[in-house]
Amino acid sequence: MAMEEFLSRQTLLVVAPHADDETIQSGGLMQRVKKAGGKVYVLVLSVGNLDHYTGAPSSSHVKASTREIELGEAMKTLGVDDWEVALTDEHLHLRLDSLPRRDLINIIERGARLCTDKIQPSMLAIPAPSFNQDHEAVYEACVTACRPHLSTMKTFQRVVLVADAPQLTWGLHQRFNPNFYVQLSEEQMERKVQAYMCHKSQVRPEPHMGSPEALRKLAAARGIEISVPYAEAYEALRFVC
Repeated sequence: MAMEEFLSRQTLLVVAPHADDETIQSGGLMQRVKKAGGKVYVLVLSVGNLDHYTGAPSSSHVKASTREIELGEAMKTLGVDDWEVALTDEHLHLRLDSLPRRDLINIIERGARLCTDKIQPSMLAIPAPSFNQDHEAVYEACVTACRPHLSTMKTFQRVVLVADAPQLTWGLHQRFNPNFYVQLSEEQMERKVQAYMCHKSQVRPEPHMGSPEALRKLAAARGIEISVPYAEAYEALRFVC
């Protein structure tokens, strides 16, 4: 089966800890699935009021409502079918690890409007564990939510992908070993950057890992691994054909 035909049959659900993670993780894959004719949904677990390290106290405070507006603009740029923020409690933002894992799993499986039970995705893209405690918690919850099951009893995701991100280079807890690549055209790479730029409160200057240039350089490095200009890389936890 040609790759475009494969993607055309997919219903992709991207599960992200915070607004902007979805674009960093899978801004290219989302475009590829939509262009092929598939469906794309985005479930962001949390946004909340936050004080950033910016070097400028006057611009450090970011409201949850701002993050939601930015996310909406990014999703319009990428042309997804629908998106949702599950939690807007500022006391849980950056504290998702304080929730019982079962509660997070329930949001992903049943509780959210765009949960797996309702969307029934064939393909799931999830965050890799990293130094961010929310990413760690969401990764673990997604792994449990995607556990093997009879498809007659529970929705079964045939493709489960763990997404790349710039911050994965820091820490010794595990190496990211990609085995699934999504080739991006110049236009798709630029649209991914444009979508990320919609998250204005999160964009940082180069050479910060939160800069647009960091996304381009990571995509270029992953592209070199498969001899193309740009690519997104994933670890496939499951691929059933």
